[in-house]
Amino acid sequence: MNNILYIFSILFFILTAYKEIIKQLHMAQLEGYRPNQYFTFLKHNFKSNYIKGNEGFIISFIILIILNFISKNNYLLQCVYVAACLFVLYKNENKKVKAKKPLVYTSRAKRLLSCNVIVIGLLLYVIFRFSSFGIFILSLILIRIILSIIMLLSTIIMYPIEMLIQYRYFREAQIKIRRMKNLKVIGITGSYGKTSTKYFIKTILSEKYNTLMTPESFNTPMGITKVIREQLNEEHEVFVCEMGARYMGDIKTLCRLANPSIGVLTSVGRQHLETFKSIENVAKTKYELIESLPESGVAVFNGDNEYCLKLSEKTKVKTYLYGIKNADKNVFVYAKDIETTKEGLRFRVCGNNGINFSCKTSLLGKHNISNILAAICVAFELGLNEKEIISGVSKIKPVPHRLQLVDTNNGVTVIDDAFNSNPVGASEALETLKEIPGNKKIIVTPGMVELGEIEYEENKKLGEKIAQCCDYAILVGIKRSRPIKEGLLQKGFNEDKIFVVSNLDEATARLSSIVSLGDVVLFENDLPDNYNE
Repeated sequence: MNNILYIFSILFFILTAYKEIIKQLHMAQLEGYRPNQYFTFLKHNFKSNYIKGNEGFIISFIILIILNFISKNNYLLQCVYVAACLFVLYKNENKKVKAKKPLVYTSRAKRLLSCNVIVIGLLLYVIFRFSSFGIFILSLILIRIILSIIMLLSTIIMYPIEMLIQYRYFREAQIKIRRMKNLKVIGITGSYGKTSTKYFIKTILSEKYNTLMTPESFNTPMGITKVIREQLNEEHEVFVCEMGARYMGDIKTLCRLANPSIGVLTSVGRQHLETFKSIENVAKTKYELIESLPESGVAVFNGDNEYCLKLSEKTKVKTYLYGIKNADKNVFVYAKDIETTKEGLRFRVCGNNGINFSCKTSLLGKHNISNILAAICVAFELGLNEKEIISGVSKIKPVPHRLQLVDTNNGVTVIDDAFNSNPVGASEALETLKEIPGNKKIIVTPGMVELGEIEYEENKKLGEKIAQCCDYAILVGIKRSRPIKEGLLQKGFNEDKIFVVSNLDEATARLSSIVSLGDVVLFENDLPDNYNE
């Protein structure tokens, strides 16, 4: 056998496999490195993981096998094989797609990558040692096709090791925060609204206290651990901690870490039903925050949410309720006289003990007023006066990609609600779109995910709501957007004004062809790369 041809085949495998390995590492990271979640991703994306992208590689090696049988010394034919390989490499290099959320080479990612390379290396060594040339080439094809399975195996191998590493850091952070006796820790959870509420609490409390919050969407054990170990110090008086969950028991784990004395429950809704299975399990998990509070703790509930309201009724610690709709439910504070403008919101805060003052903010959406009321409850509990609260509310800036009004400087109003989407949030975004004055109303959306069995029906309902307030709908994802389109058409929406595209780049191109001066555009949700079709 020609040694040069043999070496070239191995190099060709490495060059093409590397790109796929990095892609699968990225997907594993987006799925939180959890083997079960990554397996679900692989199951839902069978074609793109096992077939799509491998065609050129497979054809090139089939050519090599055929050439091996025809003639082992025909250099002209072997050159054909080399040319085919180079062509595949060229085509792959020109298929680069910019990731929405790029791969971050954390220490954990590097460890998983190293494990993956070792597993592949061992497979190649065994095959090289104990097989003929033909079997070796067929094995390269098979390994190339199942690289995602090998990555899954690597996540399983590394999972117990990572748990041990995490436990060490977890304990260090746990000990550190418990030694800070004067620190007030505020835990925030909810199916939606928790990130915005965290920002609002931090902004308002900063009028009086040195306040630290978990940044962006750092709401997992390792995310919070990192903040405690690297950022929290003795100068901080308040720590505002967002707590996320996908499984029952997740919030309890985070409470063991952060040890909150104030708990804020913003909502219980139909989110992450793929893992929770039922809304009752969602409610139980969110309530773990309140159950973890000490006897002297304080619980803050959204009185407009039926599940939060029920949970508040069985709570034994000091409780605050806030709301907009249910002002008669013995809420501590509520909002009225709400006005929506292009500049933001104006409203009046009323409640117990003669509370009555006006606020203004650059935020959009009534649900943001609800989140501000949650922050106001916490502010009153920690001793801020009305003047400090009014000042804090006026300083609140829109949280990036959460119903954020974007200044485009071209006469088009853009509402960026692309961070994620849920039935309540999407409904609020459409109400905001309806209230803002403008010419054409246009929505760009891929719909909602992680809703389990109700996902199709909820996306269909989304389509029905879009039909009531939009002039054009640009739907992202050929398969994923089908229920939205069905809902649109069911409500008599003009099919000529529905555009279905494959990705956000195509959506932007389509948008530029229909948008004009005075239009209002809503970007509702932007799914990460692991949801690409």
